[in-house]
Amino acid sequence: MSNLAQPSGLSEPLLTLAELSRRARQAGSAAELRFLLVNDTHALVPYRQSAFWLEPGGLQALSGVLQIEANAPYAQWLEKVVAHCAAVAGREPAPIDRAGLPPALAAEWNEWLPEHGFWLPLPPHSGGPNTAAGGLLLARDHPWGAAEAFLLAEWGDAWRHAWDAVVRPAPLGRWWRRDAAAKSSRTWWKRAGPRWAAAALLVAMLPVRLTILAPAELVPARPETVRAPLEGVIGAFHVQPNEQVRKGQPLFVFDEALLRSRLEVSRQSLATAESEYRQALQQALSDTRSKAQLSVLTGKIEEKRAESAYLAEQLARAQVVSPRDGVVLFDDPSEWIGKPVAIGERIMRVAAPDDIEVEAWVGLGDAIPLTEGARVSLYLNAQPLSPVQAKLRYLAHEAVQRPDGSHAYRLRAALTEVTLHRVGLKGTARVDGQWVPLAYWVLRRPWASVRSFIGW
Repeated sequence: MSNLAQPSGLSEPLLTLAELSRRARQAGSAAELRFLLVNDTHALVPYRQSAFWLEPGGLQALSGVLQIEANAPYAQWLEKVVAHCAAVAGREPAPIDRAGLPPALAAEWNEWLPEHGFWLPLPPHSGGPNTAAGGLLLARDHPWGAAEAFLLAEWGDAWRHAWDAVVRPAPLGRWWRRDAAAKSSRTWWKRAGPRWAAAALLVAMLPVRLTILAPAELVPARPETVRAPLEGVIGAFHVQPNEQVRKGQPLFVFDEALLRSRLEVSRQSLATAESEYRQALQQALSDTRSKAQLSVLTGKIEEKRAESAYLAEQLARAQVVSPRDGVVLFDDPSEWIGKPVAIGERIMRVAAPDDIEVEAWVGLGDAIPLTEGARVSLYLNAQPLSPVQAKLRYLAHEAVQRPDGSHAYRLRAALTEVTLHRVGLKGTARVDGQWVPLAYWVLRRPWASVRSFIGW
């Protein structure tokens, strides 16, 4: 370490020191303070290069550089120099030069820095994780004076206060440390923290009704399904959708042309077989060989007679009648006419006008425990202000695939009061479950999402 030069007047530098201290107090971020330290300190004392260093963390800022290149040879060499200065110089500011460095570092001094350096330590004023020790390295071509060392020490102390204020612990932590002694003298129920915790716990334990929402519609409760009694093509409908019908009233008819032609052919075949039988019977009186043909012709007649009876029955079933009084529910008749149908295919349903219940589809994530008779409120899209009330009849145990590709549980609920709404109206059903704490009601879906994501 070299000797300090003689001090000089301090009037103008003191004004600069005051201005820098004011700017440091007004700084709003650590980046602004770092820039002020390595660049604007030049207004207080002249220098060519400066570097700000923290432990831990290493180099934080260099004068004239926006971003430090950590892999650059200059940055790596300077990192070792400032670490050595922090370990050797202690807590007092002092000039440094290459003579005070290890030979490996001193050999490169002239390559990177001017001849005269100055180390300004920046020790923390209080303990804590955000108040690490650091220092400022300044370098220039002429020696440093005692007045400049005094100014730099004062500036470093003011800057360090501003730095601790910006990177200080969270306000809650400071408040806790400041009032810890006062709080320790109070009883626990008089402290704000326990009171707020008790209030939050009380609110979290408030009982609320666990409810779910599901798409729903009004459907017939016990409809009679009308299916195709035979395989063929529908020829005509005698009723229109949502029409009132009586038991035994014709609903629709199949195309009878093919059935009538087949029946006529069968009857002609039967007549031919009977004629052959009578002819063989007459020949059998004189020709014993014709008697052997009688049993064959008898079987043929029975076969044709059974075929004719079957076709006649099919022709009689070609016209389908209503199995009960009610309203017919099916799609547009024009979509069915001329369409081939298979035996047993559903064509329409016949339901009593007042035999209505609610059908809802509960998603896989909403399958909460529900008891029989749970309250169900259906808010129809057409009249959302007049919900239809019902009671849960059953909830399916297995999920089925819906037309949109999703899987859901079928829910059926019987109406508790007569409604004037027609079958087919859709809306949203709210199903009331059991009483649960408010915390469970709030966290049920988020916690299920988190568990499905993390697998725990």
